[in-house]
Amino acid sequence: MRILCTNDDGIHARGLESLVKIARELSDDVWVVAPQEEQSGAARSLTLAHPIRVRQYEERRFAISGTPTDAVMMAVTKLLGPKRPDLVLSGVNNGQNLAEDVTFSGTIAGAFQGMTLGIPSIALSLSRLSRDAARWATPEAFGAKVVRRLLKSGWPSDVVINVNFPDRDPAEVGDIEVTTQGHRDAFQLFTDERQDLRGGTYYWFGFSGKLSDPPKGTDLRAIYDGRISVTPLHLALTHADSHKTLSAALNGPVEKA
Repeated sequence: MRILCTNDDGIHARGLESLVKIARELSDDVWVVAPQEEQSGAARSLTLAHPIRVRQYEERRFAISGTPTDAVMMAVTKLLGPKRPDLVLSGVNNGQNLAEDVTFSGTIAGAFQGMTLGIPSIALSLSRLSRDAARWATPEAFGAKVVRRLLKSGWPSDVVINVNFPDRDPAEVGDIEVTTQGHRDAFQLFTDERQDLRGGTYYWFGFSGKLSDPPKGTDLRAIYDGRISVTPLHLALTHADSHKTLSAALNGPVEKA
C-alpha cells in the first residue's frame, strides 16, 4: 500500500513526524509531500497566481511552496510518478479540528483533495491546551490502530474521515466514538490589535479557547470526555430542508417587469 502523508503545519512540523510513524506501521511505501511553511487556516485554497516550487529533502520527501491542496495535487499528478497513492493521511495537526473549524482547516483540506482525486483520505488532529505541550505519544499509540480499523470497515468514496485525538496521555484515552460535526455555542475567533516598533498598527487573529457545552454524540463532546473522535465528512453543502422550502416558494416563472 502506497501512503501519501501531508499536513498544513509545514514540512518541519513535529506532527508530521508522528504521521510518518503511523504510516510506517501500515506500509513501507510512505511518501511525504507537505507545504514548506505553515498553512494553518488555508482551507481548500489552491495557488493560482504564483508558480509552485518544489524542494526535495530525501528520496520520498518533498516540500512545496503552496498549500495542503497544492501539496496533494503535486504529489498525485507529478511527484509520485505513475503509481498513485492508495491512501492519503493528513496531519497530525497540532490542535484539534472540530465543529465549524473543519471548514477552514488546511489539514482537512489536504484530505479532501485526496478524496477529490479518488483516493481514500483521512485527516488526523491532536487536541491540546498548549501548542508547546502537545501529547504526541497519543496519536502515535493509537493512530495506526484507528486507520487499520477504518480501512477494514471502508467508507464512501465521497467522504473524508476526520480523526481527533484527545489531550490525554495514552493510558487515559477512552473509547473510539463515531461522531457528528458539532457546533460551538460561542464564537471564538477574535481580532487582536497591536503596534509595531515604528508605531504602525497590525492585527492578529486568535481563538479564545473557551469550552462550549456540546451534546452527546458530537466531536466536541467526545474530545472533552477523552475519547477518540471519528467523524465522516463530505462536501455536499446543500441544506435539504431549505431546498425544499425555497423550491415551494420560488420555483416557477419570474414575473415580467
